[in-house]
Amino acid sequence: MAVSSDYTPPQDPIEILHEDAQILVVNKPAGLLSVPGKGAHLADCLIARLQAIFPQALLVHRLDRDTSGVMVFAMTAHAQRHLGLQFEKRYVKKTYVADLWGLLSPKTGTVDLPLIVDWPNRPRQMVCHETGKPALTDWKVMRQRDGLTRVRLFPQTGRSHQLRVHMMSLGHPILGDPLYAEGPARDADRMHLHSEELRLKHPEGGRSMKFRAPAPF
Repeated sequence: MAVSSDYTPPQDPIEILHEDAQILVVNKPAGLLSVPGKGAHLADCLIARLQAIFPQALLVHRLDRDTSGVMVFAMTAHAQRHLGLQFEKRYVKKTYVADLWGLLSPKTGTVDLPLIVDWPNRPRQMVCHETGKPALTDWKVMRQRDGLTRVRLFPQTGRSHQLRVHMMSLGHPILGDPLYAEGPARDADRMHLHSEELRLKHPEGGRSMKFRAPAPF
């Protein structure tokens, strides 16, 4: 299901978690594109809203439209290169919270399944052992109730839709996922996936920094 013309992103002010001369860290709301889509009706996005306030803000990474949580933007070209390299070399430590359909067992584990775009059904991604790019996700169960499992997810790679496809591959899609969940598992007010924490090194001086935003679901 591609982003369609009924795109109605939330209009609440963007929560700023941290701001300095090199980086800007915000809490992205669910339902808002990170970058513009194709067409004027998809122009409203997080980077555009931020650049209206901080014209120098530069993109470093993305979150899916339906995912909320911590995102970092660069305020200088130097910071963009520095942060981009940290993501590329997997120095950035990412923690997500998700509610999964069903009761996941065991309590901890790792999904190691290569991913590639499912071209006839894009933007869907799929597991492919022949041509997929390596993708690795660790999980830890936080709690289970009402037929759902709350997990923390620790992606070791940054493939498109990685967490969503990996959880589906376990037989426990993310609650409310419009692409990969089916039947009652899709029945939620939003997709229950949230970027809870980013750990990275500041582009100026290299000190370790941690940014958090609690899951709103």
